[in-house]
Amino acid sequence: MKKILIGIVPVIIMLTLTTVGNSGHDKVSKSGCTYKGIKLCGNVQIVNSFPDIKVRVVTSFPDLKVQTVNSFPDKCGKWQFVTSFPDFKIQYVDSFPDLKIMFVNSFPGID
Repeated sequence: MKKILIGIVPVIIMLTLTTVGNSGHDKVSKSGCTYKGIKLCGNVQIVNSFPDIKVRVVTSFPDLKVQTVNSFPDKCGKWQFVTSFPDFKIQYVDSFPDLKIMFVNSFPGID
């Protein structure tokens, strides 16, 4: 019995570390372009506390490609930054993000 437990413990630790190390990609719905029920397009407000989503800006391997627009943020990855009445709020973080985003000039969305 002890030998079985000794063999299982490293596997459990490995699975736990793999799950903790994942970005938000496993929570992003590609078909609905949502994160935990939040549609990833629309009016976005940047806040310093109590965000709906914590994001980290990256230059490669993003969960979401974001295009900033001045009007009609109605497609996946199109964000219009506002100071009031947002659809959702984000906070920029350097570690433990919910989502990794990359700003693009065209072709926003989830790969």
